[in-house]
Amino acid sequence: MRITLPTPHRPNQRWSMDFISDFTAEGRRLKVLTVVDDFSRYCVAMEVDTSIPGARVVQVLERLGEQQPWPEVIVTDNGPEFTGKALDGWAYRHKVRLDFIRPGKPVENAFVESFNGRLRDECLNEHWFLDLKDAREKIEAWRLDYNAARPHSSLDNLTLQEFVAQYQSRLNHPQELTSELVQ
Repeated sequence: MRITLPTPHRPNQRWSMDFISDFTAEGRRLKVLTVVDDFSRYCVAMEVDTSIPGARVVQVLERLGEQQPWPEVIVTDNGPEFTGKALDGWAYRHKVRLDFIRPGKPVENAFVESFNGRLRDECLNEHWFLDLKDAREKIEAWRLDYNAARPHSSLDNLTLQEFVAQYQSRLNHPQELTSELVQ
């Protein structure tokens, strides 16, 4: 049975998180935590290290909470970083619901899986990371470009920043926003 998630209607309603891995030129494993806002497709954060346990995921979320509101829901797979006590306790304290996809069903976390595919094709496969510092710099540069400079066909060819700014502008004109949501 396929589960269809309801489409979010505003930023920070639902985020998706996942991991993607790669290696440095010296053979050290890289792990990248990706966090995507499902409404805007905006990459909220990418954390790059050799290991990212659940407590580190919580640190990333705490840092994000200093910059913007937390989402109502975060969708993840059933990896130990996401199912452990650290993230569960954080979610409980901040009233964020964790939705876990069914094991072996990455399509149920489609927004972040699509994002990770782009990250793999456009960044990880295109760069040779000399070391952890080099990987962090190149991956963050790609994230900034992804959010600010690239038009997205699913968003009427707006950049993610333009899409979010346009949405915020419509909040200041509620009649426009209401008529669009009714259509």
